[in-house]
Amino acid sequence: MKYLEAIGKYFIMVWEVFKKPTKWRIMKTLIFKEIDELVYGAMGIIIFISFFIGGVVTIQTALNLTNPLLPKSLIGFAARQSVILEFAPTFTSIIMAGKVGSYITSSIGTMRVTEQIDALEVMGINSLNYLVFPKIVAVMLYPFAVAISMFVGILGGWVAAVFGGFAPSGDFIQGLQMDFNAYHVTYALIKSVVFAFVIATVPSYHGYYMTGGALEVGKASTTSFVWTSVVIIILNYILTQLLLG
Repeated sequence: MKYLEAIGKYFIMVWEVFKKPTKWRIMKTLIFKEIDELVYGAMGIIIFISFFIGGVVTIQTALNLTNPLLPKSLIGFAARQSVILEFAPTFTSIIMAGKVGSYITSSIGTMRVTEQIDALEVMGINSLNYLVFPKIVAVMLYPFAVAISMFVGILGGWVAAVFGGFAPSGDFIQGLQMDFNAYHVTYALIKSVVFAFVIATVPSYHGYYMTGGALEVGKASTTSFVWTSVVIIILNYILTQLLLG
């Protein structure tokens, strides 16, 4: 029953976010601030991880293709499929849940502990709209980060294949072009939009409704990361079944 109550409370919170909007003049400043902190600030770690994940996938694929009859182009094909379909949208989202989600929970939780949220309510401001809505709008740019992650991941695979001596550059690029389906990119971007909404709202829920002091802020950040990751994994399964099944 506790979990059902939390789910219901979460959907009520999402509904309240879009009621009684804050003035656009103020909201615009908040949105740009959140874009800088939530998306632009996370690009470094996304690019770093994507590059090496692409390289690792390529090396593991090459080491398993021991049959001399199999063309080297399959290395590029496997790297492309792995990065676009799964690693770029899903693995990057888990990283974002840890970095961005923890930041969201701790920042809103600190405002709850220091009674700043109560002050916003006293002034007649919809605190959920003021605090959560800019974060939702900001992370809607997350698909652009996923697109960059795809490119960098494939680039990392190419570097690992060519400079590691696993496949010539021409064979790897031929594998990238082999049976390319543009819908797979669309599928990955659709997933990233859904994951972005989860990354913005689930940590906000744990921060907004937390109780206690500074110690509980840390516990809430850990809990929000766990549940955000769980929701992302479940939605990944459902969306894959719906969009590719």
